[in-house]
Amino acid sequence: MTGVTSGAVRRRPGTSPPDAADADVRVGRPSRWLLGAALVVTVVVTVDLLGRGVLERMDLRVSEVVSGWGLKDSAAYWPVWAVTQLGGRGFILIVLTGLVGYLGWRFRTVVPLVRVLLALVLLTVVVYSLKYGTGRTAPAYPGSFFHRDGASYPSGHVANAVLMWGVARWQVVQYRLAAWVQRTARVLSVAGPVATGVAMVSLDFHWVTDAVVGAAVGVLLLGVVHLLDAVLVSRWVGARAGRSSA
Repeated sequence: MTGVTSGAVRRRPGTSPPDAADADVRVGRPSRWLLGAALVVTVVVTVDLLGRGVLERMDLRVSEVVSGWGLKDSAAYWPVWAVTQLGGRGFILIVLTGLVGYLGWRFRTVVPLVRVLLALVLLTVVVYSLKYGTGRTAPAYPGSFFHRDGASYPSGHVANAVLMWGVARWQVVQYRLAAWVQRTARVLSVAGPVATGVAMVSLDFHWVTDAVVGAAVGVLLLGVVHLLDAVLVSRWVGARAGRSSA
């Protein structure tokens, strides 16, 4: 995502975990202006949709155009569906399991695992609270309505892609894995959410605003994970290290 800080350090990859000086550098941490923009987008779009405003009419128009493409009933369905899995929890967790397992074994640390678990808990609680709190129906309903059977808003796939690929990039750069791994993680942290959102809207699985607010919520949650890591996780690990060396 744009507007995030970079903590890449020129050093032979995989030689050592970050030291205390590097701990202040948080790779991929959303900047204050990006967090502020994400919060404004979330609030403004939500208020507009609940008020049946201009953004809902835009969503309906886009959905009408997209449904006319007929991708669901064409040979393009499965390739496009595969792209949506860049934000799928299952696929991302498979990648993160391998990454966390390697980092835990290589550096004898549980920090990457704690960060991933923290992100998963926050994602589940916040996104599903919004989904069931707003109760927005998906385009296939058809129509945009708000009642207890709706769970379309915001897109969990897009929020998941922003948050979890962001956490993945954080780990591979902070722990100085190979340059190609860092480049891959950086591409996925940006292209993953974009591709997921476009694919979900193209298949008429989600409204445009579902994807936009999903991305905004993902940015906000990434900021929260970084904050909690700074005030809780890293201090806890540092305290343990201090006790073990005493």
